Amino acid sequence: MSAQASQDGPIRLEELEDGALWRVWLSAPKANILDAAMTRALTSVFERAASSKGLKAVVIEGEGKHFSFGASVQEHLPDQVAEMLKTFHGLFRTMFDSQVVTLGAVRGQCLGGGLELVSFCHRIFAAPGAKLGKPEIVLGVIAPAASVLLPERIGRGAAEDLCLSGRSIDAEEALRVGLVDEIVEDPGGAAIAYAREHLLPRSASSLRHAVAAVRRPWKARFVEQIERTERLYLDELMATHDAEEGIRAFVEKRSPTWKND
Repeated sequence: MSAQASQDGPIRLEELEDGALWRVWLSAPKANILDAAMTRALTSVFERAASSKGLKAVVIEGEGKHFSFGASVQEHLPDQVAEMLKTFHGLFRTMFDSQVVTLGAVRGQCLGGGLELVSFCHRIFAAPGAKLGKPEIVLGVIAPAASVLLPERIGRGAAEDLCLSGRSIDAEEALRVGLVDEIVEDPGGAAIAYAREHLLPRSASSLRHAVAAVRRPWKARFVEQIERTERLYLDELMATHDAEEGIRAFVEKRSPTWKND
């Protein structure tokens, strides 16, 4: 089978199995930050995926030792955060609309927006040393997408633990709570093997209809809830002292001074 590789800024794409399987790397190591450029490039990938009739699955993984340290903290500052949230949440809408099977392959750190991205995938493969977490609360802010995505994947209790504590969990705990589906030494290779065994023998058009059917109720909930959570973030959270203080303290490499307001 032929393979073709291309680079779009911070995204590297390899087409396998004559285009039936795409391997997409977040290609800005070591952190693979999901900044505006990375998010736009990923959105372009899934816009193209929507019109690629023979495509059956997309594997998403991070270049280097880590999946992603998350979204750009700099882009959470008041003058950039509204556009950042609009762009990042738009990525998930585009992924829904593509109706393509997505598989996540996690090594190393998978934090913040990186965990939100991988949580959207249909199946997640993680290396034994992977660490997954939602550290936003440590910076005095919240995680809008995770607040909507994680309860759907792992239930309210486990989702609240991650979003309220800001802690990271190892691959074994992630497997126990259902955040990952398999622990393997080579998660990218395992995701490709899964696609070749279980997805490539299927009809591409039938797979897309299956994705649409199984995710249609969730898509409706996501669209409604992400809009409400985004407004909570912008209109209420960002009106507090502590939200801006936490972000500025991180950018300025100092400890935050909370006013609890």
